[in-house]
Amino acid sequence: MEEMEEELKCPVCGSFYREPIILPCSHNLCQACARNILVQTPDSESPQSRRASGSAVSDYDYLDLDKMSLYSEADSGYGSYGGFASAPTTPCQKSPNGVRVFPPAAPPPPAALAPPPPPRNACLTCPQCHRSLVLDERGLRGFPRNRLLEGVIDRYQQGRAAALRCQLCEKAPKEAAVMCEQCDVFYCDPCRLRCHPPRGPLAKHRLVPPAQGRVSRRLSPRKISTCTDHELENHSMYCVQCKSPVCYQCLEEGKHSSHEVKALGAMWKLHKSQLSQALNGLSDRAKEAKEFLVQLRNMVQQIQENSVEFEACLVAQCDALIDALNRRKAQLLSRVNKEHEHKLKVVRDQISHCTVKLRQTTGLMEYCLEVIKENDPSGFLQISDALIRRVHLTEEQWGKGTLTPRMTTDFDLNLDNAPLLQSIHQLDFVQMKVSSPVPAPPILQLEECCTHNNSATLSWKQPPLSTVQVEGYILELDDGNGGQFREVYVGKETMCTVDGLHFNSTYSARVKAFNKSGVSPYSKTLVLQTSEGAFLEEVQDPPFYRQAS
Repeated sequence: MEEMEEELKCPVCGSFYREPIILPCSHNLCQACARNILVQTPDSESPQSRRASGSAVSDYDYLDLDKMSLYSEADSGYGSYGGFASAPTTPCQKSPNGVRVFPPAAPPPPAALAPPPPPRNACLTCPQCHRSLVLDERGLRGFPRNRLLEGVIDRYQQGRAAALRCQLCEKAPKEAAVMCEQCDVFYCDPCRLRCHPPRGPLAKHRLVPPAQGRVSRRLSPRKISTCTDHELENHSMYCVQCKSPVCYQCLEEGKHSSHEVKALGAMWKLHKSQLSQALNGLSDRAKEAKEFLVQLRNMVQQIQENSVEFEACLVAQCDALIDALNRRKAQLLSRVNKEHEHKLKVVRDQISHCTVKLRQTTGLMEYCLEVIKENDPSGFLQISDALIRRVHLTEEQWGKGTLTPRMTTDFDLNLDNAPLLQSIHQLDFVQMKVSSPVPAPPILQLEECCTHNNSATLSWKQPPLSTVQVEGYILELDDGNGGQFREVYVGKETMCTVDGLHFNSTYSARVKAFNKSGVSPYSKTLVLQTSEGAFLEEVQDPPFYRQAS
């Protein structure tokens, strides 16, 4: 749940959203924060209009001076300052994401003294995507209220609240274990057994966890969202072209008359299903990312162990030489340590990057799961398209080579200690990091594979176009009963005869190649049938085999 907290905080003030509104770019803002970062466009900021309000001349002069400094910021390129005559003259501050806002100088005035609505040409720049939005005559009231997000924040804050206490303990109330919905009382375990035994009429009472009882007691039903154009009408349909809920007056007045509309409930279920399917894919990516992080952490330990082992080998070789090698030995150790630090830095940087990305992905998943729990179709459809796009985009980002280690754990450095003492000063690593490719899987030569009595002969070769050097092959055979494979041959030869097999049994064989870079994939599996019994005469049996997929 903690990862989801980033999804519930306003990018301007850095606190939990308060009365959040949905911008056309699908991002959210507190209504007060949106009012603070409103900007007037140049055609509505003439000097005459600023001088019309006598007491506010100094405020706008200060805003013009501060506007020059805002354009030098590297975040969005837009200056953000208050657009009302009552804008405060205190220096502007920066929110956690770098957006400059003016702190409110005083509590909001009464309704009779409320500030006038924003000017007709007011402009709002989204602090997340930096998209400029021009407000119409309705101002901020033209943006829909994200009541679904408010509900998620309410539940999140309820879950973080302090533990509830028993209401019947006489001294030092203990932490409540259950709540009775009929009695509306929180009980600890001893008080429940003493005062609320599960027998008689109390046996029919329903006991729930304290957190669930607290939510049912304190959370009042939220107001159903209404149409932004017709505040007295509830949403009843969904406009497919505009991708937003609409009321029946929007269809009658002509704004959406020619658009394709569908039932609100049907689209609600459809978008919930799409979001759930997208979350399944993202959940798989998150699982892979967790396993990948474990792999990276193991690589750190393996690099440490390989480094210690390599240094010990290097010191042993250098100590076997004469004292003239000491200075060169120190230089070689320094290079190994640099390689060690380089590998650790690359892996740790990748761990840090992947951890941050996984935290963001987990937060988005938990937020989406909380959104799916909501029963407000209108509020859900207001943000479902944006959430589906974010989930698909996050899943695509995980698939672009993100889960591939950027560094190997091996120290491919060989020290040649054969030269004479006269060559000590030229002593160096003869092989630096060379990452040769892994061999291709071998090909079993079916025409040369055969069985005779209780033995089997297998032959293989490298693919004709393969140029990768092979150091050896590993032949594996199962137990004749479909059990696990075991190694029966390791070497450089391309033919092997295995004796001592069971008569009248079916064996599966496979082979793979290896070199310094690693092991190739397995070849295709070959199925061989041994003879039913031993032959007394030396008879050349025809090869019997069949190839498995």
